[in-house]
Amino acid sequence: MNEARIQELNEMQSALGLEFKNIELLNQSLTHTSYAYELSDRNNGILQNERMEFLGDVVLGLIISEYIYQKYPDYMEGDLAKIRAKIVSRPILAKQAKHLELGKYLLLGKGEEITGGRSRHSILADTIEALIGAIYLDSGLEKSRYFILSRFKEEIEKITENVHVQDYKTDFQEWTQKKFKTLPFYKVINREGPDHNRIFEIAVMVKGETYGIGKGGSKKEAEQRAAFFALQYAKKEKESNLAVTR
Repeated sequence: MNEARIQELNEMQSALGLEFKNIELLNQSLTHTSYAYELSDRNNGILQNERMEFLGDVVLGLIISEYIYQKYPDYMEGDLAKIRAKIVSRPILAKQAKHLELGKYLLLGKGEEITGGRSRHSILADTIEALIGAIYLDSGLEKSRYFILSRFKEEIEKITENVHVQDYKTDFQEWTQKKFKTLPFYKVINREGPDHNRIFEIAVMVKGETYGIGKGGSKKEAEQRAAFFALQYAKKEKESNLAVTR
């Protein structure tokens, strides 16, 4: 790596608030396979960013999953999965990469350069994942968490506003009103763990019969889970009745 490239990477670090202990890792994260392939014969092989991209994808998924799990304790697994899938999607990753101007610092092969590789969504999305992988290798999980959340928190907020989060309690209440002309009753049947990490177990009942039991880190989450299982029970009951009438 020559002095000009080192100066370029230091400029990037200053602009993004990064501070690599091993600048070679940063350079590798910005080295596209096309560049490494074109120069491999003259340089006995150049490290490119595909392996870092793989690692960065895992780190990104972990940090985003952890954050939304803690921030939205009442959301069911399916709702959390929807949010995570949108955040780690290619359009969002490419958008963040453009905002960070990663294309400016990429090492690309001549063919990719000519065909607009610096602004191609697939390349930019892969590059920001590789950069995250490099940050993890250089500085660990905490620095990776800071980098990711400082860039993606706002996106999470926007996406959460638009993601439909299913309200199982409302759905089950509508079902009980239609079938029994009454409302379901939620009852705490168990509490586990210390105050700072309490797990609630709640049963949802209709006319004295338990339709579902759910656990969660809050009463709301446990009630949603209980309602979810109650809806599954109600669905099976309906299918069983239909089978009998046939």
